[in-house]
Amino acid sequence: MRSEFQAAIAQLIAEKGLPREVVMETVANALLSAYRKSFGGGDNVRIEVDKNGEVHVWTTKRVVAQVKDPNEEISLAEAQRLMPKAALGQTIEVDSSHIFERIPTQTAKQVILQRIREAEHEHLYEQLKEWVGEIRLGTITRRDPARGWVLDFDLERVDKVEGLMPFSEEVPSEHYRVGQRLRVYIVDVRRVQGRLLQIVASRSHRDLVRRLFEAEVPEIYEGTVEIKAIAREPGSRTKVAVVAHQEGLDPIGSCVGVRGSRINNIVRELNDEKIDIILWSPDPATFVANALSPVKPLRVELREAERTAQVVVAEKQLSLAIGKDGQNARLAAKLTGWRVDVVKPAEGEVYEEPVEEAISSVSARRERGRHDGGRRSASSRSGKYR
Repeated sequence: MRSEFQAAIAQLIAEKGLPREVVMETVANALLSAYRKSFGGGDNVRIEVDKNGEVHVWTTKRVVAQVKDPNEEISLAEAQRLMPKAALGQTIEVDSSHIFERIPTQTAKQVILQRIREAEHEHLYEQLKEWVGEIRLGTITRRDPARGWVLDFDLERVDKVEGLMPFSEEVPSEHYRVGQRLRVYIVDVRRVQGRLLQIVASRSHRDLVRRLFEAEVPEIYEGTVEIKAIAREPGSRTKVAVVAHQEGLDPIGSCVGVRGSRINNIVRELNDEKIDIILWSPDPATFVANALSPVKPLRVELREAERTAQVVVAEKQLSLAIGKDGQNARLAAKLTGWRVDVVKPAEGEVYEEPVEEAISSVSARRERGRHDGGRRSASSRSGKYR
C-alpha cells in the first residue's frame, strides 16, 4: 500500500494545484481521522507525512513497570531500549509506523479524498479573499432574474467559483450584455451552499473610483497624494477630496494629468460619469466651501452642535450651488460629513469677496465646462442637504 499511497499523493499535488505542504498536512490529518474511525481512541497518536510521501506514526506512551494497555503504556525495559535514560512515570514517543498498515485501505481513501476536497476549497478561498477591495476583469455570462449578473473571472476551477454582480451593485445608467468584458470592484468573497465560492462584484461602489485613481495617478499609488474622501452617485457624479503630502506638489494637477489625460481615462472607464476633484482642508469651513465647487461661497458658518454648515452664496449662483435635484449640495454633505444649508445673502448683506480658495476642483467630463442642468429657481431661499 505504501508505494500506491505515495503515487496517489503525487497525483493529488499535480491535479489539485495545492502546495505540497498543504497536501502533506491534510493527508496526515485524514489518516489520523481514519485510524480513529476504525479503532477509536488515538488521542495519543501523531501522524506525519514527509515530502517523499513516507508516513511516520508516533504514539505517546507512559512508562510503567507492568503494561496493562499496550496502546497507552510501555514497559520500563522496552522504554530504556529506546531511551536509555527513560524512567517510570515518564511519557515518551514511540515509533508506531505499523499502525499505518492497519488502517483499512478503503476507509483511508474515503477520508483522504474528503479532506483533500475541503483543503482545496479552503486554499481557493484564501486566495480569492485577497481579491476583496481590488478591481478585477470579468466576463458577463448570463443574467439571473433573481440575483443579478453572473460573471466569469477566467479561473481554472470555474466549477468551484461563481462571480455575481447583484442588481443593487449596478450603475443605473450603464447597460450590460452577455459576453461583455467588465472591470468590477470586488466587494466580498462568500461561501455558499455546497462547495461553491461566490465573488460579489460591484460597478457602483465608491472605492471603484479610488482604485481607478490609484491605477492612473502614480502620486496616489505612492502616497504623495492622498484621497481623503469620496462621495458618489454612480453613473452621474462623484466628488473626490485630495491632499498632497509633499511640499510644492499640486494634488489636483496630479489627478488631472497633462491635458486631462489621467482624469479622462477614469471618466471613460466610468462611462462619462462627472468627477469633481476637490482640495481637502483640515479646516471644516474651507473644506465645505471647496466641496461646493464649482461655486465660490461668500461665507461658511459652522454650527458645531448641529454639525451644520450654513453656506451663503451669491443669488445668481444659488441654483448652481444646490445642483440639479440638489445633487451638488448633497454630494458636498456626503463628502465633508457636515449637513449643508445653502442660502442666498440676507437682504442688506454685502460681500466683497468669496471665501478664499473656495473652488479648488476640476470637473472632468468629455464635454467639459457644462453646468448642472435643470437649474433650481434662484428665488429659492435655501437648500438643506445632509
